[in-house]
Amino acid sequence: MSPLIAVQKVADVWTISLARPEKRNALSAGIVDELLDVVARAPTEGARILAFRGEGKCFSAGFDFSEVEQQSEGDLLLRFVRIEQLLQAVAASPCMTVALVHGLNFGAGVDLAAVCRLRVATADATFRMPGLKFGLVLGTRRFGDIVGHERASHILQRAGTFDARASLQMGFIHQIAEEAQWNDIVASARTEASILSDAMRATLYRTLDPDRSDSDLSQLVRSAATPGLKNRNAQYLKAG
Repeated sequence: MSPLIAVQKVADVWTISLARPEKRNALSAGIVDELLDVVARAPTEGARILAFRGEGKCFSAGFDFSEVEQQSEGDLLLRFVRIEQLLQAVAASPCMTVALVHGLNFGAGVDLAAVCRLRVATADATFRMPGLKFGLVLGTRRFGDIVGHERASHILQRAGTFDARASLQMGFIHQIAEEAQWNDIVASARTEASILSDAMRATLYRTLDPDRSDSDLSQLVRSAATPGLKNRNAQYLKAG
């Protein structure tokens, strides 16, 4: 397996670890490609549970800005499109998806957690979604669907940080639990997933989550294709 991610397979439970702790598991082009491949293969190879977690100090710091200066605006646009495709693949997976989150999490890392069907965070976890500050619409609609449009608007307009307790209260996460409890939570998710057949569980997911992938992608592309994406990124990074 690529050093960018680690996949542990125990029966029908696949634990997918983001393995760039030195970069706070930022989503580089390579890690996104690896995740897309694993998410696509998992149900065809017998996976029923996909549990996402991050090595090191956090789940994910979001988009990897480290090589932005060397990339064209077209390159950046493609990278954001690939992240949206990853979010859509996780959201559409017939597997039960579980996000196990800790530490300080940003942007696309928060979006990756948001598309999972069960979201668990440690008490020290925090979340921030600053994409709109540099003109990027990514994960916005999904976040609003989870926490409510008015609350999402309030948080996203000010690019505010929210902690685990606030996340639980607004329904963004389902449970606060420390890492020592995560294996038991995944085991419970496996038991729940086995109640329905794989086919019926997939039907349930499709029925409850109408496909809005084209709309989400078009919103992202419109925002990212506005001229000046690199400059907006640079200004955001400069402002901190």
